[in-house]
This record gives sequence, structure tokens and C-alpha cells, in this order.
Amino acid sequence: MSGGDVIDATGPTRTQVWLGRTARAASGLAVLGLTAAIVAGARLPGGTAGDPVPPAQISVPASVSTLVCAGPLIQPDDTGRGDSAFDPTPVDPVTTVTAVTSVPDRDGTSAGTVGPLDRSTTTTTLDAGGDSAVVPGVTGPVVVRAEPGADAPARVAAASAGLVTAGDLRGLSAASCQQPTADAWLLGGATDLSSTAQLVLDNAGSTPAEVTLAIWGPSGPVDLTGERYLVAPGASRVVVLGGIAAEQRRVAVHVTATGGRVGVHVQDSAIDGFTPAGTDLVVPGAAPARRQVVPGVSVSASAVGDVTASALRLLVPGAVATTARVTLLGPGGVTELPGADEVALVPGEVTDVPLGGLPAGSYTVVVDADQPVLASAVVTRPGAVGELDDLPSVERAWAASTAVGRSGVVAVPSGTRGMLVVGAVSGAADPSADGVATGSVRLLGADGVVLAERTLVLDAGTTGAWWVDDLAAGTGQIGAPDPTEIPGPPSSLAGVVGVDLVTDDGSTVALAWAMVAAVDQPDGWLLSVLDPVPVPRLTPDVAVREDPRLGTR
Repeated sequence: MSGGDVIDATGPTRTQVWLGRTARAASGLAVLGLTAAIVAGARLPGGTAGDPVPPAQISVPASVSTLVCAGPLIQPDDTGRGDSAFDPTPVDPVTTVTAVTSVPDRDGTSAGTVGPLDRSTTTTTLDAGGDSAVVPGVTGPVVVRAEPGADAPARVAAASAGLVTAGDLRGLSAASCQQPTADAWLLGGATDLSSTAQLVLDNAGSTPAEVTLAIWGPSGPVDLTGERYLVAPGASRVVVLGGIAAEQRRVAVHVTATGGRVGVHVQDSAIDGFTPAGTDLVVPGAAPARRQVVPGVSVSASAVGDVTASALRLLVPGAVATTARVTLLGPGGVTELPGADEVALVPGEVTDVPLGGLPAGSYTVVVDADQPVLASAVVTRPGAVGELDDLPSVERAWAASTAVGRSGVVAVPSGTRGMLVVGAVSGAADPSADGVATGSVRLLGADGVVLAERTLVLDAGTTGAWWVDDLAAGTGQIGAPDPTEIPGPPSSLAGVVGVDLVTDDGSTVALAWAMVAAVDQPDGWLLSVLDPVPVPRLTPDVAVREDPRLGTR
């Protein structure tokens, strides 16, 4: 170091530090400005600087509609054993599948096929423009597939029905065929000593489905130790619920599937000693919600305290208790049933609310709560006393909760008479608030022939019931029926095989509907409640914007 070099041991002065920081800040601003200038001056491929890329509207075509129909009833294990007088199945079940398609504008081109679950063959076909088919002697689950029209989804429905006139399985076990699902809630059945509940899983897809179950009973959730079931493509699997959740007087089941979608139902049957106490199919209802609506509750006269009377089943699947407010919408409006207007619900406990004492007629049940709940109803009919019985036989049918305001189609099972039951439910807190619900009803005959078209008008808070054959024989507007007894047998046999109901989506009062299928037997009526098959909603056009970085303009 030379003698002229002087080092300032105190470091840079405050002025020097300030000048340095200013220079760095100015340099940063210059870089940012240069970057902004480059971005602003950049030209998008094929356009001027800053030109937006306009989106393109891409239409999504409607998909094929697939419905899975339940197969024949599962027979008791002791069939054919012991004294023939006590044979649990003295007559063979008569099993059929009825399929129907509807095209409201008559310009549709949709067609369909009916075949076994494994797609090994085609049993019958459904012609374009509306058609129907009946498959007798069904030996296994059936799949109905309907192609969409040129610009609309298929309007298709199918129903499976098992009719047994004597024995432990006496009854009509009918249900609408259902769209496969990965999540289903079933509220119905029991596994106590007098009851049998069998869960049936049908896989109509091309991939295996792994199914997980959750079950609730009257005392809360049932410990299943992580039960899982694999259902192969084109195959069915039966789970005896009494084997995994024994001695449950009331049952609710949650089915979830991964890897594929399944059709699911519970075959529920009961006996009282040697007397049949009803057999029916429990199908999925609406997912947990603060409002549940159960249509198609057509009851006969009963007394308060009658253990065989119809009942409403409720469950809070969550962890918070709530009070359910039950409103019964009958022919003449809201019908009061003491003790059923408000029901305290304990989380996880399946509760039945007796409907004994309710005047005979058809009702729509509305359940409101502060927490999500599940709801269903069991409808009963007393029969005659058999030669070997001390008590009259009982027929019963499960009615599931459904979405309101949805258009749909329902098939009338072969060999039965259909009764259309429609409720008008206000979207307000009070389901009977002022208003009017409207809809259009088309009665479908064999080969897709439209027998009649009717306009439906119902006041909010009321429920109407009509035999579909009577509707097909008449003309004009459908109004509220006489608010007295359940309608008598149809005055004509017009041969209705399907009902297509189109709702008014813009109304504040929505329609909730179902169909009661009935068979008149010497020892009493046999019946089932069928939900409409909803028409798939059209997927709206999708806006797609091209990415300019790909240079595809």
C-alpha cells in the first residue's frame, strides 16, 4: 500500500448509502418498464397486439340412458322342505320387466334395447319415436339402454315386478328400474327374527365396482368393521343384511361404490308367525337434505295404535340432533295427525312415526328439519285371514323420497293397474303456501301410442290421485279429485303402459309424484309404489377458449 492511499475505517457516508439505494431503485424501475413495454408490444399469433381470443361454444351431445332392473325375488333357503301345507313358496313368482320410451314432440329418433346384465344378448328392442316392450319370465337382472334423440336425451322408463299370490313372499314387489349410481341411501327394511333384508348389488358397467356399506338401526350406527364388497362387471352380488347387522327392527343403508356404478335395492320381507306380513323392494331415495318429500303414500283406514298401520321412517345421519316438522298434504289440503307434526330425532337412530288414524286417501309427506335428514314411508294394506292363519295377511310397499319439480317417465308393470299420485309442494317454508302447480301428462299405450294428453292443475298443499286408465279415457284438464276415499277400480281398461309427466320448471309450486301399482286379489290388494325415472338434463354448451400459446388460431 502506497503512502498516498488512505482508507476510511468508518465505512461509507450516509450520503453515499442513499445515492446507492436510489441508483438500484431506478435500475429496478427501468427493468420493470422494459418488461411492460415488451409485454405490451408483443403480438399474439395471428392477431394484433392485445387481441382477445374469442371463446367457442361447443355443444355436448346427450348420452345413452342406462337403467338397471331388479331380477327375480330371492327365494327362502328352506324352499321345498317339510310339510307342503307350510311351504314358504307354494306358488312360483311371476317376474316381468316392462319398458317404455316417450317422445313428446314425436320428432325424436331415440331407440333402445333390453337385455341381460352381462350384455351377452339382446332380449328385445325399442323402436325410435316411442315404443314399449314386456319381457316375461325374467331369470336375472335386466338392463335397458336408450339412445338419445337428435337434440334431446331419451325419455325412457322401465319397471320390474315380482308377483307372488301365496306363501311367505306374498305380495307385489315392483320398482322402477334405476340409473346406476356411486352413492345410494336406502331407508327401509328390518333384520329382526320376523324379517329378512337382502341387499342386491348389480353392476351393469365394464369395470369392477368396490362397494362400501354403512348401516344404521334403532340404537344408532352399526359397527361393520369396514365391510367391502367387490362386484364384477355384468354380475350381481347379494349381501344378507341380517348376517352383518342382526336384530335391527329398523334399518337404513348407505351404499358407496368406487371404480364403477351399481344398481342397488333391498328385498324386504316379513312374516307374523306363519302369516305373510308383506314383501317389497326398497329402492334409493333422495340424499340427506333439510327438506324431504315422499309422494305416493296411499293409505287405507286404520286406527291409532294399529301396529300394522302405515308409518313414516326418519333418520338424521349426522351428529347433531334436530326436530322434524312433518306436513301431510292430502286431497283437501294439510291433514293434521296428532303426535306426527313434530318429531324429535336423535342422531344416528332410525325412527318410525306411525300413521295410524290417518283418514283413508293419498298423501304427500313433507319433512322439514334444521339438519339434513332422510325420509321414507311404508304403506300397508290388510288382507284376508287364510285357512291356516289366525291373523289377516298384510301387504306393504315402501315409498322413497324424491326430488320435486322433475319431469320423468314411469312404466306400469305388466299385469297391474296404475294410480297416479301427485302432490303440489310450495318452495316456501310452508309447503302449503298459496300457489298453483301445473304440468302436462301423457298416457302411453302399447307400441308408444299416445292414448291421451292432459293438463294437470293442483293447488299448493294438496294431493291428487287418479287411475291412469281413467285418465286415458277422459279428456281436458285434471283437477283435484273428491277428497274422500281412495279412488275405486278404474272404470275402463285403456291399456296404459307408461306415464310421461312434464313439469313447469318456472313455477314456485313444484309437483312431487309417484305411481301406485296395484293388483286386486281375492284375499286383498297387492301394491307397490314406483318413482318416476327422471329425464336426464341436457348439458349446456361449454365455452372453450383456444390457448394462443399453442399457436392454433
